[in-house]
Amino acid sequence: MSNDNSNLCEEEIFNAFYLKHIQAVSNFAYYKCGDKDASLDFVQDAFSKIWQNCFKIEFSKAKTYLFTTVNNLFLNSVRHTKVVLAYAKHSPYLDRTNESPEYILEEEEFKKKLQLLIAELSDEQREVFLLNRMEDKKYREIAELLDISQKTVEKRMSGALKFLRNNLGDINF
Repeated sequence: MSNDNSNLCEEEIFNAFYLKHIQAVSNFAYYKCGDKDASLDFVQDAFSKIWQNCFKIEFSKAKTYLFTTVNNLFLNSVRHTKVVLAYAKHSPYLDRTNESPEYILEEEEFKKKLQLLIAELSDEQREVFLLNRMEDKKYREIAELLDISQKTVEKRMSGALKFLRNNLGDINF
């Protein structure tokens, strides 16, 4: 066992690692799933796994482990959502509102389908789409933030919208 392995198990070292990477990994998780609460859960779970396995992880590989863990947690949640959605189609839905069960189910299915489709966008398209639609950033702001041209932002957004329209039907974004 090298010194790097034991360093991550020291609270001071772990806290410094956490502070150094929390913002970047939180952004990564958010742009993966588009859901702030879920992304915070992924990040928290990933840091928890690192702490629990600190003696097994080389310090030099901890950042990669962190991002890979968040990505795997996201992919697992997508798989779980698919299972839940499949189950919802084959089971009765309890109506707790004045809306018809069919309407509520269709609305939930649409939300899930939209989330899954957003997850299927390329990382670049998803990032631009979420910055524009969720954070109300203008193309110029996104270009500055990502250090790319405004034309590149427009191209990525156009591609994202085309993909979503083709897979969702006549919905206005």
